[in-house]
Amino acid sequence: MTVTVTSASIGAADEKQEHYNLIRQSARALADKFGDSYWSNCDKNKIYPWDFIKAFAENGWLGSMIPEEYGGMGLGLTEAAIMLHEVAASGGGANAASAIHFYIFPPGPIIRHGSEEMKRAFLPKIASGELLMCFGVTEPDAGTDTSRIKTFAKKEGGKWLINGRKVWITNAGNAQKILVLARTSPRDDKKPFSGMTLFFTDLDRSRVEVTPIDKMARNAIDTNELLIENLEARDEDVVGEVGKGFYYLLDGLNPERIVVAFEQIGLGRAALNRAVTYANERIIFDRPIGQNQSIAHPLADSWIRLQAAEMVAMKAAQLFDAGQECGAEANAAKFLGTEAGFDACDRAMQTLGGYCYATEYHVERYWREARLLKIAPISQTMVLNFIATKILGLPKSY
Repeated sequence: MTVTVTSASIGAADEKQEHYNLIRQSARALADKFGDSYWSNCDKNKIYPWDFIKAFAENGWLGSMIPEEYGGMGLGLTEAAIMLHEVAASGGGANAASAIHFYIFPPGPIIRHGSEEMKRAFLPKIASGELLMCFGVTEPDAGTDTSRIKTFAKKEGGKWLINGRKVWITNAGNAQKILVLARTSPRDDKKPFSGMTLFFTDLDRSRVEVTPIDKMARNAIDTNELLIENLEARDEDVVGEVGKGFYYLLDGLNPERIVVAFEQIGLGRAALNRAVTYANERIIFDRPIGQNQSIAHPLADSWIRLQAAEMVAMKAAQLFDAGQECGAEANAAKFLGTEAGFDACDRAMQTLGGYCYATEYHVERYWREARLLKIAPISQTMVLNFIATKILGLPKSY
């Protein structure tokens, strides 16, 4: 096949690049108003970053992927991911990215499968920052095998009653609504992923006990365990069709993995920039430590790996926006972005030596946040399992 490059195609590519650059510059200028000290204070004192969220809401970023008819920008995943990269790269890291991320990813099933009434009632409020939602899928006994969840919704007297436990639920301490996955029929070994339903309902604190989880990183954003006892939902709160909730979640897995990749790459670049500055300024034995190859080469290697990871992530995002299959690319982007981001943070720690523990340099915070994403929202091992079985055709190992 012969590919013809024309002046029109070059012009279109240049115009797209200018569009992406505008996204980068605008998002970064806003994120830079909230510096490392702001995020260290939020992380140390577990302060939810409402003023940061308000600033991004006022500039329309919370509704990046919400269609314009529902109050959003109607942008693609590529633009949203670039914005989140800049948020993380500004020094906000996983705290800042998560504060925005949960306005981008969790509403996806509502956008694609919710009723028209549901979309018009809630999407504008999400886009404006008026409504904060949380996403209830993970359970303590199910792990990554979502087919084994035990939370059950039973229809009684014209309403659904939901009972069960959820864990690692971000935003539940502050959210007004929850998008919760529950079984509505028992598990069938022949069709293990059928019989689960998504409900978008009020997070009624009289029916849901929210217990914060003490954790090592990303402490500005709360993470919780939920005990759900007779939480009520109406038929109007069902997203899509009863029994098909898990398949609606699949629509959101690729976008989540892609934006996580961009966030990790951004976090890695924040750490790399901090390390390079220190390596140029720190004088030992009458010369900057960056003159030593043992310092310079690992940092150069991280730059290369971050660049390569971003290329894969951009390909994945653009495939998704074009409506093309991107499972392999999305998983590869998550794997590479996470590895490159964490390695950059780890090398920044090594570059600073003993000072890596000093909170004034912030690299210990970057390191703690980067380490988290090696196991969430999907572990690196499960990504390799996917590639091994789905792409390479190897026997399933789990």
